[in-house]
Amino acid sequence: MAGLIWLCLAYVLSQFFRAFLAVLTEVLERDLGAAPEALATASGLWFLSFAAMQIPVGWALDRVGPRRTAALLLLLGGGGGAALFALAASPAHISVAMFLIGIGCSPVLMASYYIFAREYPPARFATLAALMLGVGSVGNLVASYPTALAAELIGWRGTLGGLSALSALVAAGIFVSVRDPARAQSDVRGSVLDILKMPVMWLILPMMMVSYAPSATIRGLWIGPYLADVFGWNTGQIGQATLVMGVAMIAGTLCYGPLDRLLGTRKWPIAAGGVGTAAALGAMMLWIGGNPLLAVVLMAAIGFLGGYFPVIIAHGRAFFPTHLVGRGVTLMNLFGIGGVSLMQFATGRLHGGLSGGAATAAPYTAIFGFLGAATVLGTLLYLFSRDSID
Repeated sequence: MAGLIWLCLAYVLSQFFRAFLAVLTEVLERDLGAAPEALATASGLWFLSFAAMQIPVGWALDRVGPRRTAALLLLLGGGGGAALFALAASPAHISVAMFLIGIGCSPVLMASYYIFAREYPPARFATLAALMLGVGSVGNLVASYPTALAAELIGWRGTLGGLSALSALVAAGIFVSVRDPARAQSDVRGSVLDILKMPVMWLILPMMMVSYAPSATIRGLWIGPYLADVFGWNTGQIGQATLVMGVAMIAGTLCYGPLDRLLGTRKWPIAAGGVGTAAALGAMMLWIGGNPLLAVVLMAAIGFLGGYFPVIIAHGRAFFPTHLVGRGVTLMNLFGIGGVSLMQFATGRLHGGLSGGAATAAPYTAIFGFLGAATVLGTLLYLFSRDSID
């Protein structure tokens, strides 16, 4: 239990690091000349390195175990990357720092999921996964108004320096307290390619790619520039808006978690979430420059309705053989986080191409429309997938 608590703390840090740039948009542009497009690139690099690490992390979980995998990467990537960020003198330094932090955060949630998959009944996986995701998402809340407040009180450099030290402390806690599950005894050899060859996964993985992308892209990147550019909100007001969306994301995750056991299906709550998310994104396009409070409510709805991430992991997990559990869950996470990375790079290009015109809201209309179209496509494919329930 102590090991899971330390892994949960590590996931709090992971959630923080993927979302805090939205709150520091103004101060980083003022101090370092980091425009929204530069921060979009830096945030995309976090998700890119995180996604790229999922295959080696999956191998390490199956062969080395979660204790050393999570502790070493969090210490070097998380602690080292945050320290580099605190010393940054240009937007390029921020990009390198975010790339390193993404590597450091890459194993922590999957280490927990690996333990759940190996040591708990399969029917409880979605609930436990949602609980870990929901509690760990406190980091999303800390990356909102509290971060804005900390930046005002001790500066963003002091804030990142403290986070570097905290990352090192949590890494030490993981190394001391986490116990690796017993190695799976099997003469069967396999790799992630065996999972990719499973036809049942071909319609689940596209939905995985769009499951987390809308809420993560908006909450972690565009909510700040959107509210500042279109409605003239300041850092404190943006911090409060991100707090509202963060709470909605946690609530959605916790609500989706037990639905597979209550309803006897995993597929249809996920499909309903995809439809609802796409509808909320469409509403954002229609009322892009209207009431700012309505905009915050709609973004909170996107966060809540898109909280089915752990259920879709459980959907795919039901089809993995025991000796490939680590590589299976990390492959799904690769698609989920990789989708966010692609969306952030793409929306950064959209913003850069449409900024500077007469219509201030035009870049954000394009961003919400792009995210909505991707969600519709993933959901349509997913409707033909095979359900799973334990």
